[in-house]
Amino acid sequence: MISGRCAACKYLRRRCPSDCIFSPYFPSNNPRRFACVHRIHGASNVAKMLQQLPAHLRAEAANSLYYEAQCRTQDPVYGCVGILSLLHQQIHSVESQLAKTRAEIAVLDSLAQEPAQIQENEEEASFNNFLLEQDNAADHFNHSTNISSHFM
Repeated sequence: MISGRCAACKYLRRRCPSDCIFSPYFPSNNPRRFACVHRIHGASNVAKMLQQLPAHLRAEAANSLYYEAQCRTQDPVYGCVGILSLLHQQIHSVESQLAKTRAEIAVLDSLAQEPAQIQENEEEASFNNFLLEQDNAADHFNHSTNISSHFM
């Protein structure tokens, strides 16, 4: 056996060419990675997918294929869609909790502002009463001054 073969070529028991599409993404030190991908997607389908992609996207595609294959192995019915659905439900739940928390904060803010508004209203009312009392006292003084001037 040639030690320079990638995991895919070892698994497929073939010679690994220098331009092997699998070798950058399925190194020989991780044979289970290719075995998992091959079991779900098939070697020829994986090779076609990788060849159709630009070189800078191939590593990400190989990682995605491996992840999908692992998910499909663990959950043959739903695969990674089951995980996505679970994550979507968790996001929806957290968004609902966030909306409830924001509503509670708004209620608490409004309750905290009400006493301040009540206090402002009371201060304004007491100031207005003070002004009225001063005005009444001035009127009373003016009235009593007018009365005393009439008697003189």
